[in-house]
Amino acid sequence: MSKERARRRAERERVAALKAAARAAEQERAERRAARRRAVTSRLPAFGRGRQTGILARRRRTQTTFLVCLLLALNVLVWVVWDDWAMRLAGFVVSVLAAPVIHTLAFRR
Repeated sequence: MSKERARRRAERERVAALKAAARAAEQERAERRAARRRAVTSRLPAFGRGRQTGILARRRRTQTTFLVCLLLALNVLVWVVWDDWAMRLAGFVVSVLAAPVIHTLAFRR
């Protein structure tokens, strides 16, 4: 009986040792993977949070897109109408300076 118990205990210990070795190997692989990831991501630029979601963020993106399209259309119109580079540059500068005012007037809350 004692020999049988010793044999079963030895078998359990062997299985436990195999499982422990497998866990240790997996943990070592995970640590190496994490170290590689940290090494790569430390060299990359840090970006802010992801894209904002929700109704207000979508509304703001829509308003900004509309304003940019409007100003782009006006700049194309200035580009087509006037051949003078000074007028084209002036139209661009005026559109950049007027963008916040147009945004405030068009999308007042």
